[in-house]
Amino acid sequence: MKRRKKIAGIFLIAVFAIAAFFHSPSVEAKQEIKISQKNHKCRVWAVSESNARYGKNAVTAGTEYYKEFLVDNVFHSKNNGDIHYNVYFPDSYDGKSKHALYITLPGYQGLYFQGVAENIKTEDFGFEAQKYNSEMVILAPQLNDWEETSADQTIALVEYFLSHYRIDPTKVYINGYSGGGETLSIVLGKRPELFTAALMCSSQWDGTYQPVVSAKTPVYFVIGEDDEYYGSQPFRNAYKKLYELYKKQGLSEKQIKDLLVLDVKDSAYFAGTGIAYQHGGGYLFCRDAEIMGWLFRK
Repeated sequence: MKRRKKIAGIFLIAVFAIAAFFHSPSVEAKQEIKISQKNHKCRVWAVSESNARYGKNAVTAGTEYYKEFLVDNVFHSKNNGDIHYNVYFPDSYDGKSKHALYITLPGYQGLYFQGVAENIKTEDFGFEAQKYNSEMVILAPQLNDWEETSADQTIALVEYFLSHYRIDPTKVYINGYSGGGETLSIVLGKRPELFTAALMCSSQWDGTYQPVVSAKTPVYFVIGEDDEYYGSQPFRNAYKKLYELYKKQGLSEKQIKDLLVLDVKDSAYFAGTGIAYQHGGGYLFCRDAEIMGWLFRK
């Protein structure tokens, strides 16, 4: 654990450097979207509608925005405590038609104790996803660890959204980067049937395998070959384990290929990007149309 915290600290410095590269004040100022008063009211309503509809004070809506995300909302879970999250509702959300849901779980630098909305300020998964479906609801939880507690809170929050908002249960997508990937693997080991497809970025598998195989939840693993934090071997091992379980089920190579992808990027992938660390380069994966396109085609 001490080793993990030490390494995490090193990478936190790298992450801030990367964030500065992609989010300099001048670029951020150009990208910042001014929210109209009408849209502000619409999105606060969207977060709070379940309270009025179901007569429960389940959610405390945030009051500020970061690039159209309403930030620091709190879901008061009876069994899992207060869960902070940032959320994007498209303008078309009216509580009547069903929308796809995308959940993005951040690395260490984006956890809640790092600061409100640090996950969406330092990772672009939630913004890049809008290019594939501009009508999706996008949920960016800010948890406090990458282990059992964060997994249980993620499940509780996703279940809440599925039961209280107009979400299409056949279009629920999720990704996890770094520590968020560890959380995601535990989530998938517990409730894989909640998700249409999952993207694991620059991380390792900490969860169980059989539930994923039983649910046939598609999983895409992507990592740098020489990832400085995890290395690529943990993903290779997880892929092999899932592959063997599918083979034991009698699935064909074609069927397994549709459910399971291992994508290990060599150094050439990161060359010329300005990214000095392959682990930090995991931020690039959200800009890769092949990777993100796979997720949203499922």
